[in-house]
Amino acid sequence: MGIPDVSVFRASDEDARPTAITSVLSQPISVNVPMVEEVHKSYLEIRQIGTGVVITVIEVLSPKNKRSGEGRDQYNLKRQKVLNGLSHFVEIDLLRAGEPQPISACVQSDYRILVSRSDRHPPANLYPFSLQDSIPIFPLPLQVGDLEPTINLNEIVEQVYQKAALA
Repeated sequence: MGIPDVSVFRASDEDARPTAITSVLSQPISVNVPMVEEVHKSYLEIRQIGTGVVITVIEVLSPKNKRSGEGRDQYNLKRQKVLNGLSHFVEIDLLRAGEPQPISACVQSDYRILVSRSDRHPPANLYPFSLQDSIPIFPLPLQVGDLEPTINLNEIVEQVYQKAALA
């Protein structure tokens, strides 16, 4: 027997010995303690060979970018930094949930692709589309004089489905 956590004395009898209260150890329930999870956000930068200058930043929005809170606030700061800089910006929003990123016009669509050219900020090209529509084909802005490829996300998604045997 160890040292008791609590002792009880009788107030009426000063000569009585202290009585130790002991209890049977309860069986615990196994739980998980919430841990701070470090989330790495991925994005694609197209850089100039030789200098490493960022030409175009491509962002595919995550649920954290569209939910109000710290993730959205951080993303909006990054978005503003790119839009105020010298890089082109492509933002691909394939999520129906959450609040769309701010633009000057009120456009109703399920999804959207924003293409912002650094030499034309703040105007940008918006490609809105809905669930029943095909994903629009859009140009990928590069340096002046470079041939700009067109991006066909429908084709890319189809290839991913086939390679993953989901088709």
